[in-house]
Amino acid sequence: MDFIKVGSACPKTKVSDVLYNVENICSCIKDAYKQEVKFIVFPELSITSYTCGDLFLTSSLLNKAIDGLKIICEESRNKDMLIAVGCPLVHNNILYNCACIIFDGKLLGIVPKSYIPNYSEFYEKRWFTEAAMLVDEIISLPFQENIPFGTNLIFCAGDYKFGVEICEDLWVTIPPSSYLSLLGANIIGNLSASNELVSKKDYRVSLVANQSARCMSSYIYSSAGVHESTTDLLFSGHLIISENGSILKENDRFQRENEIITSCIDVFKLNSERLKNLSYRSSSQIVPFKSKFINFSFNNTKITNFNRYVDKHPFVPSNEHEREERCKEIFNIQSSALAKRLEHTGLKKAVIGISGGLDSTLALLVVVKTFKLLGIDNKNIIAITMPGFGTTDRTYNNALTLCNELGTDLREINIVDAALQHFKDIGHDKDIHDVTYENVQARERTQILMDLANKEGGLLIGTGDLSELALGWCTYNGDHMSMYSVNPSIPKTLVRYLVRYVAEKESNKEVSNTLLDILDTPVSPELLPKSDKGDIVQKTEDIVGPYELHDFFLYHFIKHGSSKERILTLAQVAFKDDYSKEEIEKWLDKFIYRFFTQQFKRSALPDGPKVGSISLSPRGDWRMPSDASFNSFK
Repeated sequence: MDFIKVGSACPKTKVSDVLYNVENICSCIKDAYKQEVKFIVFPELSITSYTCGDLFLTSSLLNKAIDGLKIICEESRNKDMLIAVGCPLVHNNILYNCACIIFDGKLLGIVPKSYIPNYSEFYEKRWFTEAAMLVDEIISLPFQENIPFGTNLIFCAGDYKFGVEICEDLWVTIPPSSYLSLLGANIIGNLSASNELVSKKDYRVSLVANQSARCMSSYIYSSAGVHESTTDLLFSGHLIISENGSILKENDRFQRENEIITSCIDVFKLNSERLKNLSYRSSSQIVPFKSKFINFSFNNTKITNFNRYVDKHPFVPSNEHEREERCKEIFNIQSSALAKRLEHTGLKKAVIGISGGLDSTLALLVVVKTFKLLGIDNKNIIAITMPGFGTTDRTYNNALTLCNELGTDLREINIVDAALQHFKDIGHDKDIHDVTYENVQARERTQILMDLANKEGGLLIGTGDLSELALGWCTYNGDHMSMYSVNPSIPKTLVRYLVRYVAEKESNKEVSNTLLDILDTPVSPELLPKSDKGDIVQKTEDIVGPYELHDFFLYHFIKHGSSKERILTLAQVAFKDDYSKEEIEKWLDKFIYRFFTQQFKRSALPDGPKVGSISLSPRGDWRMPSDASFNSFK
């Protein structure tokens, strides 16, 4: 799956006590190895500690640091782990603040700090020299010669490409990690010693998250801990693991024992984001130096303890407050887009078919919000309910109640007689409940809506959602068509939350109760006759599969270009308590088949607003041949 487990560590330290510090670093390495970590980042100058002051200029400390570095190299043997540890080193009679990159008993390379802070409480230039443009150098140590030395080093193990920067490097206008990322690094480690001040923690988290987003990378941050504190400064041991703008893991600061946090990084996702982003490709031309790639190989990157959360509903924020804000924003996007179309066409009326189902309900709520925005009376919303062979009392009554409570111009047109006449016209037996039986009803409803929109001088509003478009679960030139669609970027899992948001936050009691009952109604096109008891027989999710699975498949297929094998593995993690592997694979096969065979419907979509990061509009995000084969994807 191209995941790799990484770690950020904060060992106990004593200022200038190299042996003590190295013992704790080695203890963390052993612990990380047990947890299957493949890349671990330690704090800045962790071998000596950060706050040694003028002791950095003594040969005793510098020589001890090299001895300590050798011990860590020995500890790394047969660990199959890349280690980034901080150490002061002299090169050409100049002292550098360095990140030493170790693998299997050997120093792969040494990265000096590019930018040295010398303001406020920082006084590093007294001891260390900046190395921003120091590239392609070689350094030798008593226990190893000819070690690559410079700020342009990238450590490569196949698709895993590691870059390193140190503390202040992150805080400058263009961090070295920006260049390293443009040169291919997708995992960045930062060895830091950031002291603690009120609110600095929040700013630090923001910096890490934003840099990982700008670089489309993972960013592993490790800062010196509380035992580093001395004189006027207090350190907290802040550990952060971020990926493309998201914080995957963060510790509780101020711990007094050795600490490691770990997370699984999705390198496939990072690389796919870069593949699609043209600006990333263009920006690679501005890097002022060439990278030096240092190749090595992990023996095994298999993860038996997969400790990364996989969201089963990637379109829906899990945080309640964030979800509420998202719902507000989506309604604003939908209503503002529809308002623009109404203003542009000069139309003062909207026509919409209301079934008592989720999608038409959401579309109606959007139209109501739009008319309020434009100051148009709801009586100009012509809501048409069109009972057919499968319409149940429950959906019918919910449609009537909702439209009456919202003050629309509600009209009822029964389609049974028209459908029976059409069966007679085309020679179809009304007792054969096949696709013709179903589509005659869908197209009859669309014909009524289109013609009424012409008659009334109104705009026909489409109601279909993103999930239905992905599966092609709509009748071509039936409910597939409208004059303007408001839900084409809203997946079914999110439709539910939008309707629930209105029910709970923006409705009177009667409307709220109706919306909640609509939410509890099985999803159905109601095109087949109802049961003897008057219940819905045709349940969509029994036919095409659970929408929560299809939305999950859609997200990972479109967002990251994931393979069937990868989607299946991720789905097994996300839905481990809900579906068996066999069930997931069955519906995934169904998704792939329908997604490819139904593209012709998406190629002829009416206009509609893009709401989220995924859209299937042929004019926007998704350009796919209608006759593409799915054989390479099944």
